[in-house]
Amino acid sequence: MKKIVKKYISSIENSKVYEVANISELTKAESISKEFKNIIYLKREDLQPTHSFKIRGAYNKIAHLFADKKVQEVATASAGNHAQGVAYSAKALGINATIFMPKTTPAIKVNAVKSLKAKVILVGNNFDDALKASRIFCKERKISFIHPFDDPLVIAGQGTVGMEIANQFPEKLYAIFVAVGGGGLIAGIGSYLKAKLPNVKIIGVEAEDSAGLNASMKAGKRIKLKEVGLFADGAAAKQIGKHNYELITEILDDSITVNTDEICAAVKDTFIETRTVPEPTGALALAGLKKYIKQKGIKKKNLIATYCGSNLNFESLSHIVERSKIGEKKEIILGINIPEKKGSFKKLCKDIGLKNITEFSYRKDLSSSAKILLGIELQEKRKAKEMFLKSLRSKKYVLSDLSNDEIAKKHLKFMNGGRGPKLESGLIEEVYNVDFPEKPGALLEFLTMLKDNWDISLFHYKNQGAIYGGALVGFTIKKGEHKKLERDLLRISYPFARETDNFGYKAFLK
Repeated sequence: MKKIVKKYISSIENSKVYEVANISELTKAESISKEFKNIIYLKREDLQPTHSFKIRGAYNKIAHLFADKKVQEVATASAGNHAQGVAYSAKALGINATIFMPKTTPAIKVNAVKSLKAKVILVGNNFDDALKASRIFCKERKISFIHPFDDPLVIAGQGTVGMEIANQFPEKLYAIFVAVGGGGLIAGIGSYLKAKLPNVKIIGVEAEDSAGLNASMKAGKRIKLKEVGLFADGAAAKQIGKHNYELITEILDDSITVNTDEICAAVKDTFIETRTVPEPTGALALAGLKKYIKQKGIKKKNLIATYCGSNLNFESLSHIVERSKIGEKKEIILGINIPEKKGSFKKLCKDIGLKNITEFSYRKDLSSSAKILLGIELQEKRKAKEMFLKSLRSKKYVLSDLSNDEIAKKHLKFMNGGRGPKLESGLIEEVYNVDFPEKPGALLEFLTMLKDNWDISLFHYKNQGAIYGGALVGFTIKKGEHKKLERDLLRISYPFARETDNFGYKAFLK
């Protein structure tokens, strides 16, 4: 056992966590175990007082500060679970807590922190803005800052999850899958389990648009991501913590990334098994476990996934339900051409057969070919999808599989109005996906910063239940002006990506 790992064992075993936290149960996932031919358990951190594992690390750190230095006030920055952990811990110890949260934080999370008697200061559009403000606040007032993950006492608090697993699981454990953001949970769990059960595999799971650990392990050093996706916002850290990375390099056996659809499917799986609804980060480890089993062909092994939180933003439920079928590979979205003549719809439905149509979007234009956005539910597995597509192509249908196209899933399914008008000579339409912070006035702020310099020809936005929501925005510009337009977009500082060449846009809207 390496020195760096060994020094944490005593700290974990002597932590102050159980003054407020519970020993969380292991729930066997019966349905998933049967489907995936392994014995699968969920480590139920959703059952903690704040419905997340974060209370462990937060309390362990604050309780030590209170015992050693008699601190009377602490502060932190967080958009959710860590904020509640700090607020709960401070209240339990009878001290003050100030929590800096982004203005984009859903009201349900802000109110949850306020209900624990903490002072909330809303600042900026993202975690980095809140973190910067909280650091300045702590320095000016000489208040202890409680880091969400990059702190030895926080890591030790999270490590008690690993200690419980070592005590709870008498049979041979093959692997544990752990959600990774800043790395506090996996560093703590991995340190203890590698010391006590050295043959257990420690596998990190990240959202593919926030995969800082994956990038760091490949580079052999900590990498800071320029941007992170915010659907699994509880694991949306741009960089693995320094203390965490030192431990992770010693204990990590493997890692895997999963996409939004796979996370949504795991949310549904967790609900079926426990009748509780995890937040996206809470289902991250299970999504990785399922994908890893398929990739590695694992059978008849004891596996654990951390169910690390259930503080779900209610508004995101519809988005999760919408995407879960695609994540389960039970729904496909197609762009399909049919002749623009009477009887074509009826023939298409006949050729589809007795399958559940989940989406059918069409608008007539002047072309001879009608463009249909079609959703089909398939209860069968992958081969059935391939056979179905082959069958349609054999009937001379021109089609494209849009199941993995984000523009189709986030925008085309909810849009109507058809194609834009024919543009005058010398003009073109450029289309961008722009991430808007979920806060009042965000659209007005965007338009104000553009200063009426550009003609907006297309706009679609739908709240996806995350801190940021993607808007599809089209601009009518002169040929050769798109670089100038992008310079203006960069000044606004909302993340954006050019989508003018996206197949769905070209097929249905251009």
